[in-house]
Amino acid sequence: MASTADFKNGLCLEFNHDIMTIVEFQHVKPGKGPAFVRTKLKSLTSGKVLDKTFSSGEKVITARVEKRPHQYIYNDDMGYHFMDMETFEQIPIEVKLIERPELLKEGQMVDILIHDETERPLGVELPPFVELMVTYTEPGIKGDTATNTLKPATLETGAIVMVPLFVEQDIMIKVDTRDGSYSERVK
Repeated sequence: MASTADFKNGLCLEFNHDIMTIVEFQHVKPGKGPAFVRTKLKSLTSGKVLDKTFSSGEKVITARVEKRPHQYIYNDDMGYHFMDMETFEQIPIEVKLIERPELLKEGQMVDILIHDETERPLGVELPPFVELMVTYTEPGIKGDTATNTLKPATLETGAIVMVPLFVEQDIMIKVDTRDGSYSERVK
């Protein structure tokens, strides 16, 4: 059990017969009336986001969720396959449980969220940044740099990311996995 004073981003709760994680919360103390906590909860099973207001001091049931390191191996019609590096056990995970599957590269390490009681995978957390090779992009036109112009680039995983004009083919770039945007060139 936890109270609203224990809320923090990433805390997992059992709510409405589902496992939810707190995406964002705000403690509000109005001039008149009791304090309350406004939250945005995301379902780890379906991905739906729900706005919920809790009165201050209200008790909630916390869910025990573990992050376990796994290595991405391959994908097929069964889903994406990951291997536990300690036990070498392979588990398939559905595409809907992965935030940005197009940024997964074979051999990449990820954290898989697993519910402690049921041992069921709830989702896959990619690292904040991944380094990928640009396999195709149009050449940049010299002198066309007056503004922050972007062009599409195809990466080795098949993902398409908007990059600055100076990025050329066969260059390693760093991509932000939270929004799928270009971050920087890898030196």
